Amino acid sequence: MRVLGIETSCDETGLAIYDSEQGLLAHALYSQIDMHIPYGGVVPELASRDHVRKLLPLTKEVMTKANCQAEDIDAIAYTAGPGLIGALMVGASTAQALSLAWDKPCLGVHHMEGHLLAPMLEETPPEFPFVALLVSGGHTQLIEVQGIGQYQMLGESIDDAAGEAFDKSAKMMDLPYPGGPHIARIAAQGTPDKYTFPRPMTNRPGLDFSFSGLKTFTLNTIEAEKGANDGVLTEQARADIALAFQEAVVDTLVIKCKRALKQTGQKRLVIAGGVSANQYLRQQLENTLKGMGGSVYYPRNEFCTDNGAMIAYAGCQRLSAGQFSDKQIKVQPRWPLTDLPPVTDTE
Repeated sequence: MRVLGIETSCDETGLAIYDSEQGLLAHALYSQIDMHIPYGGVVPELASRDHVRKLLPLTKEVMTKANCQAEDIDAIAYTAGPGLIGALMVGASTAQALSLAWDKPCLGVHHMEGHLLAPMLEETPPEFPFVALLVSGGHTQLIEVQGIGQYQMLGESIDDAAGEAFDKSAKMMDLPYPGGPHIARIAAQGTPDKYTFPRPMTNRPGLDFSFSGLKTFTLNTIEAEKGANDGVLTEQARADIALAFQEAVVDTLVIKCKRALKQTGQKRLVIAGGVSANQYLRQQLENTLKGMGGSVYYPRNEFCTDNGAMIAYAGCQRLSAGQFSDKQIKVQPRWPLTDLPPVTDTE
């Protein structure tokens, strides 16, 4: 089966073509980051309008790259949620229009299932079952995965997601949006052990996360530094705070992952989502899993952030099992991952 995948959940327009026998044939991505930087975050209306401008040109681009015509496409998959409702509607309406024009089946895909399955696009994909850490700007979740659609939620953030905490803390330090890469960059110049930040909710049982208090602690540390330096946050102090913040977030994630693996008895860990590109997080998780006799898997960097390839792949698995959507243009800005039906038969 050959599937065209469309991703428009937030601020990236992603297109891809995945073939169940040949693998990923082509993908293309347009990021809106430069457009949203002046606002310090994503402006939903601007995001939706830009998806309208970019979607069809990128569709043509991936069709050309894959040397495909409409008749070569067997089905269309699109992100139906969760995400920004306007952005989701652009992708859904385009997918349904192509479905009607080409007389092909269509399927709305869960955005976070796309992230969860993104490591399957690599040369050495993980085998089921495993524990997945989904960590992005909108989600921080630990899930036990027995198979596609067989998900048990182990823990999630009760307030800010880890990626959101990175963005907001970066803004406090006068760093550009998105915050994660900029904090990681300057943290490399930080002084180890200059500050000790809390590891929230690690001193109590359970697998839920909370990062709002860490964000407040960061703000208080910044204000204290400014107060001691005539209202100025020096470059070294900024780097020191960035390092302490990053270490606190990563340590928290690692502690919870280790706890989840012990609780479930699993030896394989998948990390996916935008924050999974953080090299310090990957290193710490690899060290932890090695010590536990396990393995960690993650997608290549270009598939950590939102992309069409993960939607095409996830859609292909479900479409191959006979699942498809009706012709209604329907999206779900909020959509629990555990609501998805299992996939019992794929090509």
